[in-house]
Amino acid sequence: MFPKLIETIEKVQRFENISTVRKAVLQPLIENIQSKYSKNQVVNLNFICTHNSRRSHLTQIWAQVAAAYYSAQNINCYSGGTVETALFPKVAETFANQGFEVVKITENSNPIYAIKFDDNALPVIGFSKKYDHPFNPKSNFIAIMTCSQADNGCPFISGAEKRIALTYEDPKISDGTTEQTQVYTQRSLEIATEMFYVFSQIK
Repeated sequence: MFPKLIETIEKVQRFENISTVRKAVLQPLIENIQSKYSKNQVVNLNFICTHNSRRSHLTQIWAQVAAAYYSAQNINCYSGGTVETALFPKVAETFANQGFEVVKITENSNPIYAIKFDDNALPVIGFSKKYDHPFNPKSNFIAIMTCSQADNGCPFISGAEKRIALTYEDPKISDGTTEQTQVYTQRSLEIATEMFYVFSQIK
């Protein structure tokens, strides 16, 4: 993994900062991943929020990195929304600042990004899409709802074998303010810490 990214990872491996209550919220995700992993089954995780622009990408990318870091095999992380918009540019900027190599592949209203965490690993492809987009699995996946709006507004996720609510505060609240960079940085680190905790528990 890239040196700057390793520095970020060292910061987030402070699991004592995760409250007991929050660890209980994360436990269903750990148990569902472990159940499939113990049977040598492929684990497909689809992180879903309303617009697939911020939180769902943050969780997708950090989960994929955490799986690679802990050498968890056959873990595939996806993201989607209940509507298609665009990956918010500040998210891509935050990833770059935290050590990822981020390349914008297309220039349009919904650009496609290649997000790399290692020279010799395939990049994660980031762009906004509905959760049932052809890019994502059609069945046998765990749906992780990262915002309460999507969780409440989308009561049925077609093809999901499990559905888990794992919500985060939207960093969008800081858009247009002087605190934007700090808020996006902190939300990314919060999510990274929890994804690394989840995969540190997989045996």
